[in-house]
Amino acid sequence: MPDGELCLFALHESDALGAAVAKAFGQPLARHEEREFEDQEHKIRPLDNVRGAEVFVLHGLHSGPKQSPNDKLCRLLFFIGALKDCGAARVTAIVPYLCYARKDRRTKPNDPVTTRYVASLFEAVGTDGVMTVDVHNPAAFENAFRCPTVALTAAPLFVDYVKTQLESAEKLSVISPDPGGTKRADVFHEALETALGRSVGKGFAEKRRSAGVVSGDLFVGDVEGATALVIDDLISTGGTLVRAARAARQAGAKRVLALVTHGLFMPGVEDAVLDPAIDRIIITDAVPPFRLTKAAATKVDILSVAPLLAEAIRRLHYGKAFADLLVF
Repeated sequence: MPDGELCLFALHESDALGAAVAKAFGQPLARHEEREFEDQEHKIRPLDNVRGAEVFVLHGLHSGPKQSPNDKLCRLLFFIGALKDCGAARVTAIVPYLCYARKDRRTKPNDPVTTRYVASLFEAVGTDGVMTVDVHNPAAFENAFRCPTVALTAAPLFVDYVKTQLESAEKLSVISPDPGGTKRADVFHEALETALGRSVGKGFAEKRRSAGVVSGDLFVGDVEGATALVIDDLISTGGTLVRAARAARQAGAKRVLALVTHGLFMPGVEDAVLDPAIDRIIITDAVPPFRLTKAAATKVDILSVAPLLAEAIRRLHYGKAFADLLVF
């Protein structure tokens, strides 16, 4: 491959999203080999020449369906190391979902700051840049890495959904389900007002967590007669979304839509998805919704992040600005 040419890989557990990104970008995925041994060790290597190329490697680090986050992280790191050994000029890891991003600070004595340790692993194998989508804490993500980072947001996808699926005159209010998500809600709120050319309400629900127990009953915001848009980075068991949805309903919201980037949908989430306080849940395919039951899937709409990732790759490769993609 000639110097300066772009090369895009997607590891096997992320091949569906990788194929969609490659199609949106207009270039086929490069070839690689992943081989498993009898003792569960593995080997991974590029099959195409990458010497002198700018290489992008896509791999989501969520759990399942076949590998744990630890398995996926190990494979990605080994592959990046192999690419650098093969002479790749630059390697950028595209990690739509970054594992351990929620453990970004000490909350108890002697707690690990695992996000920082993960960053050190990426840097140790020679990673030149890391791109992710709606990482749990953008500031902690940027501070953990010394290499360049790109923290994309799915806000443009959700803005398009609201514009095309809701009535143009409908009263709207953007809700953060907890105080920690106010920055994400503010980005979406500003983008939505700009796109609609009119005022949109705001609000947030209180959330306190101690020893795994979630509490807090305060709700502040203008949702009377509005469609409440609860924006969050992920849904795991769904408890946070249900609490926010019920609080918005009690404050007068006529319906509630949850806009969530990463649908982890861990066991037990079905009750939350089917809770009558939530009318619909809109997610992206940054994490494949393989855990959704048929009943829960009837309330979920899925948006593709492939065009967003393809555009971000294009801008990185050609040195274009990111401002209109609402990068944190």
